[in-house]
Amino acid sequence: MSTKDVLRPVTNFSSTLWGDQFLRYEFDPQIMKEYANEVKMLKNTVRNQITDQDMGMMDAMNLIDTLERLGIAYHFENEISEKLREIYDLLDTDKYCDLYTTALHFRILRQHGYHISCDIFLKWLDGNGKFQESIKNDIRGLLALYEATHLRIHGESILDYAHVYTRTGLKNVEQSLHQSPLEKQVEHALVQALHLGCPRIEARFFISIYEEEVEHRNESLLNLAKFDYNLLQILHKKELQELSRWWKELNLISKHKYAKDRLVECYFWAAGVYYEPEYSRGRIMLTKLMIIISITDDTYDAYGTLEELQAFTKAIERWDIGEIVKLPNYMREFYKTTLELYQEFEDELSSEGRSYAIKYAIDAHKELVRNYYTEAKWFMQGIYPTFEDYLSNGHITCTYFYHTMVSLLGMKSLTEKEFEYLHQKPKMIVASGINCRLIDDITSYEVEKERGQVVTGIDCFMKDNNATKEEAVAKLHEIAENAWKDINEEFLKSYFHWKDVVKRIMNISRIMDVAYKNDHDGYTKPEKNVKPHIIALFVDPIKY
Repeated sequence: MSTKDVLRPVTNFSSTLWGDQFLRYEFDPQIMKEYANEVKMLKNTVRNQITDQDMGMMDAMNLIDTLERLGIAYHFENEISEKLREIYDLLDTDKYCDLYTTALHFRILRQHGYHISCDIFLKWLDGNGKFQESIKNDIRGLLALYEATHLRIHGESILDYAHVYTRTGLKNVEQSLHQSPLEKQVEHALVQALHLGCPRIEARFFISIYEEEVEHRNESLLNLAKFDYNLLQILHKKELQELSRWWKELNLISKHKYAKDRLVECYFWAAGVYYEPEYSRGRIMLTKLMIIISITDDTYDAYGTLEELQAFTKAIERWDIGEIVKLPNYMREFYKTTLELYQEFEDELSSEGRSYAIKYAIDAHKELVRNYYTEAKWFMQGIYPTFEDYLSNGHITCTYFYHTMVSLLGMKSLTEKEFEYLHQKPKMIVASGINCRLIDDITSYEVEKERGQVVTGIDCFMKDNNATKEEAVAKLHEIAENAWKDINEEFLKSYFHWKDVVKRIMNISRIMDVAYKNDHDGYTKPEKNVKPHIIALFVDPIKY
């Protein structure tokens, strides 16, 4: 039987939204030079402000918060780390007299790995264990506490209660703020919590908010944020141009029309993992491997027969170009491209003495494909695994372990110790995968059912527990929310030992929250959730 005669579970994915838009980008080196000079000058000014020995603790914490929200804190990591260490060593929470100050300190310190106790919020409870009536009208305090609750871990019941309480309270006061900057922050926070948001997206939003704070804004911070944002955008456009040229020359989509053409969205993911200039090579490597995995995923999920997928799985497992003759024609060039891409990266890393990194990436690739094949068998043979088995397999097929592993390839500062730590699958990466898998299942459920997919997390939970769809969805949301507590907990435990790795895991989890907002699959259908962010990040500069 020819491949044309085979009945395939094809899904018609939408074409790319971007065409050759980024390929045609015209780079002006003079503008980039002017921006770079402005950034250099302003950085010196801001650095002097951060290191001012006369600055009080509260002013220092507010400055750090503003730097992070504006997206310029990465320029001052050492200065901020030193300042936070001083603050933590001198911390006396009994002196905190307002909710805003307490919540801000709690959030900032936890974001930097300090396990500050949630008991500091007990003073705002009354004799019945409820929040005091007086805080209902403290909107800044409510907002700060709401943002802080997203860093909660297991067993912190006061923060579970505070999360519900503050969310309800902010919804009640939202309409009474009359288009003030504070109202815009409340409205935004109820849609996208700061801790769960992508830092660069949040920076773009906060720059617009900070600009409205005419009486209180720091002009040096605002100008640095604008110039830095536009300077980074130019760099990101250049990277997208390079990737678009590579993608067009590769021409894989024309030979795999069943697959999603999502190069720009993959770059959006990569920039969400790390946006800083020093990770340019990492973003390019990660984007290339992400689009390769995207086509691999669609081959298993939306095109290949079980026999073809078995052959491809074996070929990947053996990782030998000689296996190409055992593959159907449509898989051969793709298999060859995959092996050649890894070889290219290995050659590059070998010159730095880091060739060991490729082994970890290839092992993660092999594991991912094995688990893809397991899912394909379940689907094509009508097998319902237990929900536990489904989740065990699915936290790998969501690709977040793989993406985190390959994100480390372009980080020159890392050693084999970091790769080995991630290879052992710490709780944080497992939780990130579970969160991703379940949110993906919820958002894509109707589409999967339309094309005949019967083995999803929702279906497996319903079958295991004799539950309705609504009950299953509610439970999956609950498990995903608890996974965030695992992520936060492991982040606190590991931050000072494995900071560069856990920050990547955290950022990947954040992308999931952003791209799949409101139960909408922003990768498969990027028009609603992802397209506006791509335009803001990589198309439209900030006006001065």
